[in-house]
Amino acid sequence: RARRRGGMPGYSDESYGRWKTLVPFLYDWFTHHRLVWPSLSCRWGPILERHDYKHKQRMYLSEQTDGSANSPNTLHVVTVDVIQKRVAAAEHMMFNEEDRSAFVKRTKTIVHPGEVNKIREFEASPNFIVTHTDAPELFLWNVDTQEGNKVSAKHNAAAAAAAAAAGVVGEGDRPVEPAKASPRRSKPDLVLVGHEENAAQFALAVHRESFHVISGGKDGHVLLWDVADHDGGSIWKVPGSRPGAGGSGVGVAGAGMRSGDFDDAPTLAPKMRFAGHQATVEDVSFHPTSDLQLCSVGVDSALIFWDGRQGTGPAHRVGEAHTDDLHSVDWSVLDDNLVVTGSADTTVKLWDRRKLGADGAACCVHTFGLHAVAITSVQWCPDQRGVFASGDDDGYLNVWDVDRIGAPQTAEQKKAGPPEIMFQHSGHRAQVTDFHWNPWDPWTMASVSSGDINTLQMWRMNDLIYRPEADALAELEKHKATICGARREDPPPPDNSEATHGRDTAIEQSRDGNSGGGGGTEGDAMVQ
Repeated sequence: RARRRGGMPGYSDESYGRWKTLVPFLYDWFTHHRLVWPSLSCRWGPILERHDYKHKQRMYLSEQTDGSANSPNTLHVVTVDVIQKRVAAAEHMMFNEEDRSAFVKRTKTIVHPGEVNKIREFEASPNFIVTHTDAPELFLWNVDTQEGNKVSAKHNAAAAAAAAAAGVVGEGDRPVEPAKASPRRSKPDLVLVGHEENAAQFALAVHRESFHVISGGKDGHVLLWDVADHDGGSIWKVPGSRPGAGGSGVGVAGAGMRSGDFDDAPTLAPKMRFAGHQATVEDVSFHPTSDLQLCSVGVDSALIFWDGRQGTGPAHRVGEAHTDDLHSVDWSVLDDNLVVTGSADTTVKLWDRRKLGADGAACCVHTFGLHAVAITSVQWCPDQRGVFASGDDDGYLNVWDVDRIGAPQTAEQKKAGPPEIMFQHSGHRAQVTDFHWNPWDPWTMASVSSGDINTLQMWRMNDLIYRPEADALAELEKHKATICGARREDPPPPDNSEATHGRDTAIEQSRDGNSGGGGGTEGDAMVQ
């Protein structure tokens, strides 16, 4: 799909430059990582280490290459140093657009069969992830037991040449170095089969409390697998084990179309097949607590709710949910009545499941209309009730607050946007292909863009933006002299050099690759 690959022109250099100067004021923490190849998906993994001023956390990142033997598509496992709240100072958030972040370290590379269009992790077993591709199959990976690969010298030489042409440098300003080993395609731990057609596939979800996986495809079907069905659940029960070759007989009849045997990797057929869409299924989402209730959206502009306890037909269908293709859907984990959708018609809509008996689209609660181009993805915040985000083809990522809908505004406030818009991240200069709220670090997000400029950005908005207004104003007043510039006759600020030194040490250790923490408390850190 062109909208997923090519990217759209971002906003002007002038607007981007203005945003860049405001980064220390808008964000509590921000880091920018230039990518040589486009990335279509990014996901936070588990926290690996905790320290006073930061924690080390796993992240999964796709890499979309040309797919040749010398430039295979890959899935990267990286570690990220996530700086704690109110630790990063302004100078630590300034960046050169062409550089790679010192906070990001690649630890393992999986050479993937086909491009990685979407990644989803199993919260019930954090070392397992599942990927969706252009092929009809889905692939399950145990990232702890998978052997890491090094890409070929030719691949890295090509990447280095591309990086040099783009001005991209490696860690510590070192050029990208060629690897010594040739690439070999990794063997998946399990292959999920059942889809009938080859096409770029993006509809994928994993239930947060079980091992159920759902997927949609060009065949118009939504398939559900229970990965625990494979080999009696041995893939989960024996730590570090790898299943043997051979398929599983569990599931509905028909293994679907196959694009390869993937080194005789074991296969699993779907448990249920839902039919009701008239065209490609673009996205799927689970009910937060029921792994047999789900919803899906597609090119047919339909929003469909399913209940596997009652059968495989639609439980409720909204036939004209938007006026164009639906690209994304997400079901709130904090309010199981609320679902949000994003469309090519540039709008985001909020749906209330309690109104599903209404005719047509009357169950739509509100339409969010600030975007000017197609929506690529929507996602609820996992720890803030009523807050969600939406990304678009122009590179904007908006954060919304449902509780602000209908709030009174002054004439000046109306010029800036509707009351429900909380924040707009403007750091990407090309299409936002994916983003993910950090489930372990409130208000922290990772986002990727692809196009002329491929970037990974990790950020946390300034807490003055979402805190109660009275608290925010009181803190601004407390630091008014610092913000506005201290008068010459004012007394010097108190000496916080010890805390500042501890904070800076943590930042510098991240840049140097050390894992140490640092002393002091959150209250000692500089207020931005």
